[in-house]
Amino acid sequence: MLMISTLSENSTLNILKMNIKASLVLGLIVILLSGCNQRETEKEEVAPVLEATTPFREDTSVTKEYVCQIHAIRHIEVRALERGYLQNIFVDEGQMLTKGQPMFKIMPNIYQAELLKEQAEANTMNIEYLNTKALADQKVVSQNELALAKAKLDKANAEVKMAETHLGFTDINAPFDGIMDHLAVRNGSLLDEGSLLTTLSDISKLWVYFNVPEAEYIDYKMHHSSDDRTRKVQLRMANGQVFNQTGVIETIEADFDNTAGNIEFRATFPNPDKLLRHGETGTILMLKPYNNALLIPQKAVFEIMDKNYVYIINKEGKLEQRMIKIEAEVPHLFIISEGLQDDDKILIEGLRKVHSGEEVKIDLKPAEKVRSELDLYTE
Repeated sequence: MLMISTLSENSTLNILKMNIKASLVLGLIVILLSGCNQRETEKEEVAPVLEATTPFREDTSVTKEYVCQIHAIRHIEVRALERGYLQNIFVDEGQMLTKGQPMFKIMPNIYQAELLKEQAEANTMNIEYLNTKALADQKVVSQNELALAKAKLDKANAEVKMAETHLGFTDINAPFDGIMDHLAVRNGSLLDEGSLLTTLSDISKLWVYFNVPEAEYIDYKMHHSSDDRTRKVQLRMANGQVFNQTGVIETIEADFDNTAGNIEFRATFPNPDKLLRHGETGTILMLKPYNNALLIPQKAVFEIMDKNYVYIINKEGKLEQRMIKIEAEVPHLFIISEGLQDDDKILIEGLRKVHSGEEVKIDLKPAEKVRSELDLYTE
């Protein structure tokens, strides 16, 4: 009996020990889990550190683009001044001509005969005048008869000049240096007075026309005095390259096109290599200056329903969503006209991970450093 009691007591002690060990293990597990949960909670409660900066001011400019039409400084139609058959063509299509160079010859036979006739009539009138003058000197005829003879001679000489002019019109020469277009006639064509022969373009300089919207016209006039004729522009050609000559805005048309709300500008470009020709198209590149413009990085801006916003860090360190108005765009930067002050702190990273009213910690970078990093990224 004593042995059985001893065994029972030992079993009971072992069971108690095992229960105590199990309780200790469970307690440790609970403590560890609670510690992990506490650390995770602490991690969740730590505010993120995000980059921010401030707006900065700078004199800058924006390139405005306008579709344009290119015209030769002189572009004329060459027409026949007399009626007749086209006898000779001395030039070819696309040829560069110099002033005075022969171009066409209209058959001159009729006009030569007319000149000979008028010259003979003038000689007759000259003889009559000389005879009348001799008689007038002898007081045989009156001075009135001498004056009448002189008038007839003057008329005859005028008819000679007219005949010479008509004959001269049968020779058609280049009125200026230029490039010739298509031939509208061929040898042997019967020409009427005013018949089109070809066109001639002086492309030593170019007049480039482009339309400017009303608001941009007002900005242009506000920034440039009425006598400012030195506004320089560039021309991007149809192949995408920029023309190697600089143009100058010289003329603004008088009236607006009410249907489109535009007004036409004219810039003059030198064309020493004769690269561009009449009728081409291109794009005018005109710089619009912005003095002391307020600038922020483009990556700080996000869009909601076609409106632009930034996150501002307020005095409490919380994010505030603010709407802004973008005036213009330059590489990696926006020019802001409304919505920001110079001392505002704007968020420039993690915009998709935060929301308005959230408390954040920021790494405030100087605007100069942010700008240099953007320029380095561009390079």
